[in-house]
Amino acid sequence: MPRVTVLVALLVCLIPTTIGGLLSAIGIAGMDRVMQHNVLAMSGKAVEAAGDVNTLLLDKTGTITLGNRQAIEFIPTEGVSELELADAAQLSSLSDETPEGRSIVVLAKQKYGLRGRDISGWEARFVPFSAYTRMSGLDLRSRSLRKGAVEAVIRFVEEHGGRVPPSVIEVADRISRTGGTPLAVADGGRLLGLIHLKDVVKGGMRERLAQLRAMGIRTVMITGDNPLTAAAIANEAGVDDFLAQATPKDKMDYIKKEQAAGRLVAMTGDGTNDAPALAQADVGVAMNTGTMAAKEAGNMVDLDSNPTKLIEIVAIGKQLLITRGALTTFSIANDVAKYFAIIPAMFAPAYPVLSHLNIMDLHNPQSAVLAAVIFNALIIIALVPLALRGVKYKPQGAASLLRRNLLIYGLGGIAAPFPGIWLIDQLLAWLKLA
Repeated sequence: MPRVTVLVALLVCLIPTTIGGLLSAIGIAGMDRVMQHNVLAMSGKAVEAAGDVNTLLLDKTGTITLGNRQAIEFIPTEGVSELELADAAQLSSLSDETPEGRSIVVLAKQKYGLRGRDISGWEARFVPFSAYTRMSGLDLRSRSLRKGAVEAVIRFVEEHGGRVPPSVIEVADRISRTGGTPLAVADGGRLLGLIHLKDVVKGGMRERLAQLRAMGIRTVMITGDNPLTAAAIANEAGVDDFLAQATPKDKMDYIKKEQAAGRLVAMTGDGTNDAPALAQADVGVAMNTGTMAAKEAGNMVDLDSNPTKLIEIVAIGKQLLITRGALTTFSIANDVAKYFAIIPAMFAPAYPVLSHLNIMDLHNPQSAVLAAVIFNALIIIALVPLALRGVKYKPQGAASLLRRNLLIYGLGGIAAPFPGIWLIDQLLAWLKLA
């Protein structure tokens, strides 16, 4: 065999075709696994990025907690009756379609017989909730009813010339320390009292967050609650950190700070005010029920609008990366073993001393090269099901994963070519094809 031909054949055998042929299958399989969870990924790159996430931003309401906080108590300030507070709280919640708002209306009805009233002829103007004002309410003739975060309502009262009793802060702190959420109710310059909302952390959340921690992912709870409530919920759920009283700008700044430290960030969102943060995050999962701005800003859309799916998406991304790493380890080991198997047989005619290294006794250079090429094609076909199925993922450290890859796929890649190439070489010789 001419030397140039031998060198060209050797080059063909040295090309790492195994992993090159499997990369597309691994990426497609990752997108398919995400789609099985009813999540639409805009690209395979987005799924891959999920596997590299270091920081996971989780919204408290609906993700860490059940998301249906219920009003359980009206706590009036001095000189205000519970009936007056309940009446104002119900009026300010008539346009509030959240579970919290509906529960306030129901509690006022159950405890004091206050029923929904037709206010169409009262020159009423509803004030929708805003992430910036952190209040909602009702302007009714000469009254300005507001309900919302304690700090925001206190500021509203003071702007209207009112005075806030010191006991209000003490009661709000007491509610917060128990993991509840205090909402303040005001009528212009009068702070009428507080509503105690009870929140419940989802079952198994602490265990799921512990799994993420085992993956090396730091979890951060995002909430509009005050720091005391946020700390109580964060401690119960087991998150690593929390961002309380978060505005859209706070979310954006937090993501930028994490990225500046070299970390990849994932988050969920559904509102227009979440769009800038979703666009900034490395993995942004928008809810299907969210605004168009949020869906366009994210690189994934959850068709079921279930924010907890971010945890599954990260696990799928991890599985994709682990599968790629395992098959890359196999491919490199396979190629190295393949070189040692065929090079002595290829160059033995020119350098007879190499025949001593031809431990498999391959028949001639032609059969060695053809056997290696056929083996390479067969091994790619054999590995496609594994690439599509994915390597089973268990949360563990990088050192453990490396050991597993080297023991299973590294040793497997070294061992497989020798018997495979030998059998094909014997078959070629028997068929007199080389």
